Amino acid sequence: MSDYIHKVKVTPHPVSFQNYITSNPANHFKKIIAVMSGKGGVGKSTVSANLAMTLQEKGHKVGIMDADLVGPSIPRLLGIEKEAMMMTQIGLQPVCLDNGLKVVSINLMMDKEDKPLIWRGPLITNTIKQFYTDIIWGELDYLLIDLPPGTSDVSMTIMQSIPVDGIIMVAVPQDMVSMIVAKAVGMAQNLNVPVIGLVENMSYVQCPHCDEKIYIYQSEELQQFLERKKLEVLLELPMKPNFATVHHRDDELTDLFKTLADQVVVKVETD
Repeated sequence: MSDYIHKVKVTPHPVSFQNYITSNPANHFKKIIAVMSGKGGVGKSTVSANLAMTLQEKGHKVGIMDADLVGPSIPRLLGIEKEAMMMTQIGLQPVCLDNGLKVVSINLMMDKEDKPLIWRGPLITNTIKQFYTDIIWGELDYLLIDLPPGTSDVSMTIMQSIPVDGIIMVAVPQDMVSMIVAKAVGMAQNLNVPVIGLVENMSYVQCPHCDEKIYIYQSEELQQFLERKKLEVLLELPMKPNFATVHHRDDELTDLFKTLADQVVVKVETD
């Protein structure tokens, strides 16, 4: 059978145009930041939720859009999975946390959290566009968009339709991940969206007795990949059981995300 299988070379065509859609007059976004990963299961949504919460706690006006319609985990990460978005006279409103963080997710519009979304691609992408154009976000310093994993049609639509100021890549440090991250970075570059930097999740474990950081997957190949792609590691995150929900962070994780938030603000404000 293998004798009849031939590899076909596919030359990707760079896409350099943007045809941005306009949000409604009630909205104004100072900066829009997307969080992306080459594959699922690397903690992208966890980083998105923690970064959004940290920016809000530091005094910024922040909204987070859960653009992963198939696997929407932002409400659960923020502990608002039982909340619902409300329709008012001026339009559909995000769920607003006590500290002011605004959240939009398809799971906040469904009667059951585990109800599957059986939609084809065009309906999904149109819904994401409506999250940007029709929701009453108001005045925001930062809108964070939690993209679905991989280089999907949704991610491409967002980068072409919404004026994203920068992308944060999230990855785990295994050697094979470099190829996957390369595809995601290449997609952003082809669409002329700047990559702010990379968050390395599950980077190390910390000894409970001496606090030494133990790097499990450290390798020269990974470092060479980062240099080749001109990727800056913004933050290394440890493997921790209490990392799964935003409101259960310990002091170490809180400080780490404050560091990330400060770096992101500096980078997007100076571009």
